[in-house]
Amino acid sequence: MSDPVVVLDDLRDESEELDVLVAALTEEQWGTPTPAPRWTIAHQIAHLAWTDRAALLAATDAAGFAAETEKALAAPDRFVDEGAEEGAELPPAELLARWRTGRERLQEALRAVPPGGRFPWYGPPMSAPAMATARLMETWAHGRDVADALGVVRPPTARLRHVAWIGHRARDYAFLVRGLPAPTEPFRVELAAPDGSSWTYGPEDAAQRVTGPALDFCLLVTQRVHRDDTALVAAGEDAEQWLAIAQAFAGPAGSGRAPEGARE
Repeated sequence: MSDPVVVLDDLRDESEELDVLVAALTEEQWGTPTPAPRWTIAHQIAHLAWTDRAALLAATDAAGFAAETEKALAAPDRFVDEGAEEGAELPPAELLARWRTGRERLQEALRAVPPGGRFPWYGPPMSAPAMATARLMETWAHGRDVADALGVVRPPTARLRHVAWIGHRARDYAFLVRGLPAPTEPFRVELAAPDGSSWTYGPEDAAQRVTGPALDFCLLVTQRVHRDDTALVAAGEDAEQWLAIAQAFAGPAGSGRAPEGARE
């Protein structure tokens, strides 16, 4: 796990980079469709604001978060979309202000969590560094959708190491959320980082292996790209199956993205 101050700083920087991208948009541009079905740019930012609010509740108001969890359990296939739709109906300036305020309050709350402190979440309980890592992962992934919608290329940064870390850590979750037995063997993951260095996870002698560009791995575990459209290489049957279902985010199993050639 990264130093909590470092990952919180990186979360702030990732959010600010996306903020610059959307702050100058016209009201019409906020309605631009993104690669996520039925989601506009407004839906993407509304989802981030909604999830920041949920994370703030989890970190500061366990009872309030428990009530939100009951709503989620009552509508597991709809609650994420409903939260995004509600926020997307706001005027863009109001939505942007809500996202800014919410993420600032979450930063303050996470920085105030004592070392070793944990709080509930939709998956396993979270520490402050783990929550910050999860928020960075989602901010980057939804920011990718926004950038793609606008035709903007955002160069990968060293902040992707947090996305890669949580993607590797969530290996078993990807199997369990689909009702599949998690692999019993450790995996070795070797990724080529944006600066040319290597990010590695797992024992060097593991038989099950995944290698390739860190950007491709991060896109895959956030389900922003189809397995066939990556340069990732799997060695071992379990590793190959993982790449077909990899999921770094909590919640029901994601549907992923269609192969590039199958998109309209």
